[in-house]
Amino acid sequence: MAASLGGLGLLQGRVRLAAAAAAASSLSRPGPQGLVRGGAACSPTGRGYSSEAKGEEELRVRYLDEENQGIVVLGLNRSRAKNALNKNLIKMMSKAVDALKSDKKVRTVIFRSEVPGIFCAGADLQERAKMHSSEVSSFVSKARATINEMGGTQRLPRMIGVSLAKELIFSARIVDGEEAKSIGLVSHVVEQNESGDAAYRRALALAQEFLPQGPLAIRVAKLAINQGMEVDLVTGLAIEEACYAQTIPTKDRIEGLLAFKEKRPPRYKGE
Repeated sequence: MAASLGGLGLLQGRVRLAAAAAAASSLSRPGPQGLVRGGAACSPTGRGYSSEAKGEEELRVRYLDEENQGIVVLGLNRSRAKNALNKNLIKMMSKAVDALKSDKKVRTVIFRSEVPGIFCAGADLQERAKMHSSEVSSFVSKARATINEMGGTQRLPRMIGVSLAKELIFSARIVDGEEAKSIGLVSHVVEQNESGDAAYRRALALAQEFLPQGPLAIRVAKLAINQGMEVDLVTGLAIEEACYAQTIPTKDRIEGLLAFKEKRPPRYKGE
């Protein structure tokens, strides 16, 4: 099964993460179907990419072109370690994320595995065992700053409820894609295809739905949702109003109104 990881939130602000797992080790082993959480199971092929990455890069950054222009794919490629997160990979991810945040042409990011049958095994425990205790906290902080969805004891209860989160955390139980979807842990579950990249294909389809939308509106909508979920409803509505106010003086808002009046698709420029 291919599980696509919906809304991992790797990048904050303007850039959106469409999501992407290749058969998740943290969820289940791949079977005749593909595991999905808002993205897709990944094959190591470069089909559909605008450029080829060098052989053994642990993180492959690919900018798509043509009808997929504006979509960037980040591919984990540590096959010998099942994509476990080590210092080097976190460093590469941090550098890539910083570059994408400042690139106005990037609209959506898909985070996937380039290794068949695995998404990410978690922390590289072999490396962790060699770390001095003083190194561990700084490493975790760096990883958390790069992957802002880390923090299972805080994020998981918000996603699936306190009782079920405690059950999963205390038992360390592995769940398959169907159960993950049923409890709200993943967004989509798709049948695996012959190429083994069904979840990636689903993530790409989601990204293509995002592309025509106004980038400024998406940016403030994401901000309103993320911040609003941490406060009470009254405060959340105030955040929403403040976010909407940011779109009022923009050219994109006027373009949206004109496009509606003229019965044509809008041409947003992020201005």
